[in-house]
Formats: sequence, structure tokens, C-alpha cells
Amino acid sequence: MTLDILQQRLHNQLLSQTKFTQPSQVVAWLGAVQSQDYAGAKWALAQRTNGLTDAVIEQAFAQGEILRTHVLRPTWHFVTPVDIRWMLALTAPRVRAAMAYMNRQLGLDTAIFEKSNAALTKALQGNKQLTRSELGQILQKAGIPVDGLHLGHLMGRAELDGIICSGVRRGKQHTYALLEERAPQAKSLEPDEALAELTKRYFTSHGPATLPDFVWWSGLTTTDARKGIEFVKSQFDHEVVDDQTYWFIASGSTRKLSPTVHLLPDYDEYTVGYTDRAEIFDITHSNKLDARGSVLAQYSIMINGQVAGTWKRTIKKNEVLIELVPFIMLTDDQNQAIIAATQQYGKFLELPVVLA
Repeated sequence: MTLDILQQRLHNQLLSQTKFTQPSQVVAWLGAVQSQDYAGAKWALAQRTNGLTDAVIEQAFAQGEILRTHVLRPTWHFVTPVDIRWMLALTAPRVRAAMAYMNRQLGLDTAIFEKSNAALTKALQGNKQLTRSELGQILQKAGIPVDGLHLGHLMGRAELDGIICSGVRRGKQHTYALLEERAPQAKSLEPDEALAELTKRYFTSHGPATLPDFVWWSGLTTTDARKGIEFVKSQFDHEVVDDQTYWFIASGSTRKLSPTVHLLPDYDEYTVGYTDRAEIFDITHSNKLDARGSVLAQYSIMINGQVAGTWKRTIKKNEVLIELVPFIMLTDDQNQAIIAATQQYGKFLELPVVLA
């Protein structure tokens, strides 16, 4: 095999090098960044910039330089204000279709969603930013069911419909704001133009990757994903490995640094951005994962692009306690590289690190 998939991905995902100094640049480069673990997603951005701290990224989020909403697959992602509308227009129909069965089970129909969207718009007009609980009370007063799963589905639908997105956090609580007020610079693209743009972003930042990888990441149909590749394939190299065609832009130097260590958060784009994870995870280590059993849900120790263990952090007032759980016997060089990586995490939080 001539294609060094791991080293190319580390390079293109900005983990082995980066020129970016702002979190919005990273989000735009990757297209979207999965972020249901908000704290972990901020660390994912920091590792792809030149040493930004948690406080700096939080400020960028508060100022609306990056937004958080449901897009692509039905989960939260960071997106940029410029990209949010065309990306929603392209991918939201598939997410709405995926949610349709549960919506019917909950008795949520088009009329209720329209009524809810109107109530949310009225409540948030004038750059007001309210928590989900506060908005739930408003919807309840409007006669809209908000018990159980109802409120989550109503808020998710309003995000998919381009009505609301993230606002400024209030302490540790997230708020919602009107998308038209939070991202007035959002641009629209024609459907084929949006499909080509998303395809280009994905294979530029996540390549080498395959058609099934792109289908998983984007939430699009295989037909649309294949169409997107046709639009942009002249801009990419490709290579067939084990009967799978990998699309990519050849990076510069991909020489292996020995060892290269990253402490990745759960749902990092390096692990979650592909349907086939055989390259990065040895399944013989599956018994060492926690009760969730998925490598995606772990904070992972990566050595030269492969999962070599997990790590946990406990953030205290004056320090961060880090526990390392390696799956393999580590060399002295690997140990030193991991310790250096923990210090980078401490710098991100602006706290001293204590190793368990």
C-alpha cells in the first residue's frame, strides 16, 4: 500500500501541523465539528490552532464567531455563521426524515412545529437569548406540549428549520438565539453548489476518505454523495486500497515523528469522521473500553494516529487531574510524549496538571 492513510489524515485534519490562529478557521476548514460534548469539542479546536486556550475559544463562541446547532447527522455541530444556512438547507431534509417516526410517536406534526417556531421567534426577537427551560415555559403557555421528549424535538426542529441556533452561554447553561439575528452574514448556495462545497470541504480536511465515509459524516444519501464527488473529483487525487477508493488532496511532508501523541476528546473529527475505523483502532482492545463500548465515546490517547489507550480528566478549581489508561506497553519516548501532551491540555485550561 503506497497511501499512508493515517499520516495524511493527521496532516489534513491539522493535527500534525496547523496554520490557523482562530477557532472559526478550523471549523470552516473541517466543514463542521461534532460538538455534543461542548468542552471536548473546544479542546478539539484548540489542538488544531496555535495554542488557543479554553477561555479564548469560549469568547469566540460567545461572540458568535462559531455557532452550535443540529446539522449533518442528527447531533450538535460547530459551524461558522457564514456556512450555517446553506449547510442546513443541504442536510436538514435528511435529518427531518430521520426524526419523522419519533415525531409521529410523540404526536408532533407540521402544525405544531409551525406554532412552536412562531412562538420561539416571538420570544427571542430583539436579540434576546433564553435557555431551553425558559423557552419550554413559553411554549407550554402557548399550549404546546413540552413534557418528556417533546421539548427536545421542538427545539431540534427549530434548529433544522433555521429559526434558532446557539446563543451566549449563561454560566454553564446554553442559550438559544434567532439565527437571523445571530448570523446575519449567512450565505445561501444553490443545491448543487452547496453539495459540491460540502464534498470539497470534507475530502480536503478529512481525506484520504471513501464514499461510505462521506455518506456517514454528511448524512446525505449515497446517490447525492456520489454526485458530490463527481462535481469535485478533478480537484482530488484518488487511490484504490482493498477495493475501496480513497479521495484526498496530497499533503506536504507526512514523515512520521516518533512518537506523535495526541490526547483527543470523544467524538473528535479524527475518530468520528469515518465509518471505517479499522485504521485507527485495534478491535482486540475493545474489552478495555468503558460500558459504552465505542471508541468514539472515549477520550483517546493517540500514538502515530492510532488509539493506544484512553484518558480521563477531572477539572478542579486549581488543577486538572489526568488519569492515563494505556492499552499497550509504552516505551520511554512514548511516555515522555504523552506527558508533554498532558501539559498542553493544562495550558489549554490554564491549570497545572496532576497525573494520576
